[in-house]
Amino acid sequence: MTLLYGVTIFVSAVLLFSVQPMVGKMTLPSLGGTPAVWNTCMVFFQAALLAGYAYAHGTVRWLGVRRQAALHMVVLLVPLLVLPITLSADAKPPRDGSPAFWLLGRLGMSVALPFFVVSTGAPLLQLWFANTGRRGAKDPYFLYAASNLGSLLALLAYPVLIERSLELDAQTMLWTGGYVALIVLAFACAAVMWRAPAEARIVLTGDSCDADDETAVTMKRRLWWVALAFVPSSLMLGVTAHITTDVAAVPLFWVIPLALYLLTFVFVFARRNPLPVRWMTWILPYVFLPVALLTFSTFRWLGLMTIPVHLAAFFVAAMVCHGELARTRPAARRLTEFFLLMSVGGVLGGVFNGLVAPMVFDGVLEYPLAMVLACLLRPGKAESRKQKVESRKQKVENRFSWLDVGLPAALGVVVIIVVMARDALGLTQSRLGVALVFGVPAFICFAFKERPIRFALGFGVVMLTAGLYANPKVGEVLYAKRNFFGVKRVVLDADGKFYRLYHGSTTHGIQNADPAKREAPLSYYHRSGPLGDVFKVFGGPGGMSPVCVIGLGTGSMAAYVERGQRFTFLEIDPAVERIARDTRFFTYLDRCRGDFDVLLGDGRLTLADFPDGSFEMLILDAFSSDAIPTHLLSREALEIYLSKLTAGGVLAFHVSNRHLKLEPMVAQLAADAGLACLSRHDTKLTADELADGRTQSHWMLMARRPELIARLVDEFGWYVPRIPPGTPVWTDQYCDLLSLFDFS
Repeated sequence: MTLLYGVTIFVSAVLLFSVQPMVGKMTLPSLGGTPAVWNTCMVFFQAALLAGYAYAHGTVRWLGVRRQAALHMVVLLVPLLVLPITLSADAKPPRDGSPAFWLLGRLGMSVALPFFVVSTGAPLLQLWFANTGRRGAKDPYFLYAASNLGSLLALLAYPVLIERSLELDAQTMLWTGGYVALIVLAFACAAVMWRAPAEARIVLTGDSCDADDETAVTMKRRLWWVALAFVPSSLMLGVTAHITTDVAAVPLFWVIPLALYLLTFVFVFARRNPLPVRWMTWILPYVFLPVALLTFSTFRWLGLMTIPVHLAAFFVAAMVCHGELARTRPAARRLTEFFLLMSVGGVLGGVFNGLVAPMVFDGVLEYPLAMVLACLLRPGKAESRKQKVESRKQKVENRFSWLDVGLPAALGVVVIIVVMARDALGLTQSRLGVALVFGVPAFICFAFKERPIRFALGFGVVMLTAGLYANPKVGEVLYAKRNFFGVKRVVLDADGKFYRLYHGSTTHGIQNADPAKREAPLSYYHRSGPLGDVFKVFGGPGGMSPVCVIGLGTGSMAAYVERGQRFTFLEIDPAVERIARDTRFFTYLDRCRGDFDVLLGDGRLTLADFPDGSFEMLILDAFSSDAIPTHLLSREALEIYLSKLTAGGVLAFHVSNRHLKLEPMVAQLAADAGLACLSRHDTKLTADELADGRTQSHWMLMARRPELIARLVDEFGWYVPRIPPGTPVWTDQYCDLLSLFDFS
């Protein structure tokens, strides 16, 4: 019977974690791929999960386990009325105001009921098992390891197998079949529990409910559970945002921290943890201090080598916090309350990182703050060796000393003084100086490791040191803005030659700081590069007009607008438009010789509102970062583009990307539509060209008639791209991002 319950809870978790990316993918055609959409979806799923846990706790307390199981058998059948899950691709959000409530309403009508019911599986099935009287029933928490194992496998299987093999309609049918299987398994589990002898029943209410508990469940203990769940949740989102924006913009990288997060639950709730939490508690200072030195820009030159350090620190911290949750878990009768409070902590972590932090911080500061909190929650030496909760409580009462605050505060004052006087002390360029500025505080902090409060505050000082000590080679940050779309920074090079716009670690435009050279488009848009070739053929006075550009950046393409021509820029991020119009940094729009408009909104949705045949050229410049908007590269999207072009119009794609090979997929998209397609990958640049602000770039061009673009082959070396056999055509129903990874 243990196997039956394990399989059932495993299936429940698989369904729970596979429906989230599936439904998120369904929203793309209606709302586009904005982070705000994904954040709204995550808030919805977290709220639904919390509601499911609240239902489990409330109904069990009200009805008792057996009558609640009977009720739940009826509840399990209700979602069959709304399955399979569907979201109409034709539905459009309201024109005015935020679409968040509209999206929440759509999710509520389509997926809320099945997701809510599936989310109840983890606590209810464990409590049912506790009432069977079977072996291990007194401590059913080991089944939570099976739940998280199912979540982990579903998380990894979706991008690797499901998304690559099945269209959305097939995915929803498969999910529906899995839900029917869950109903059958749940009925079997309930039958086993109902047939158990009366003496196996657990008393859920009354004065005797805490008789065999080691300690009563007090409000302080409940808040402790919430805090232990909050920190890893926040830390997971923080490390993901830091790595994917400030270290390397790698698509799908968010899967790895989430997988590690789930893996810690598998370990700590297993009957035999392969990584004892006391080991993780001892290791934490050794992995956290290197992260403090690598979090900010000082050691950015290490690049991808820093990622394993960040992930190791996150994994250890999650093991410590989740290990404390597992160690202090209550008796089985409190199981539903325990999981409800864990869910509250997880939701608060998501709300803090997803909603509060973008409004409060200009950078990803929630990440170091969560690390400091993780240090604060770390058990002391005595705690890690004792298992009884009373010993932990006694240690908490005795471990505070004013020195725990005074020593880190004194260290912080000294650090601030030294950093502010670093130039006068000769510490900026000297390697010895850098070692002293970082090494001494880190060494002192390490000496605090046996005192959790003292170590946490000392660790905060080391993080502060790294944040204040900026590497002069990076340049001067003139402007920083964070919103739902990420962190934007305007940086003036250390030599004062170029202004650069960064979105995380991705460059979105460069302009020369020399007033005499400000009109020249640079980086991917250089006149000697592929885009320059396109405008030599189709631009200039009397060239193609009007032109539509999806993606504004610094407004570099406005340099190609001639008098009498009009460009329309479609930009999803309001902060990018403000930066492009700010003449302190970039003047491409201000000095534009022709006419232009900037319209805010998702490129595909906004373009669809234009009359057919509105443009002679359409340029898509939205694929250079990690967040590839797959809905802009589908068959349905191409149909929209072609409808908005004149018969002799051309379609240009900027496909430069550090991690993905987009050329075969874009070429296949053109072949599927019967279009002529050319490509140019500009990689062989001289040192003088690089110094002049030109960067490597990759552009592709499509047209209905091959003769329209033949000149690019004859004069500029463009080529017909090769399409490997089996290259699929992306649709709104299907895409395969994993197959495009460049592992070279």
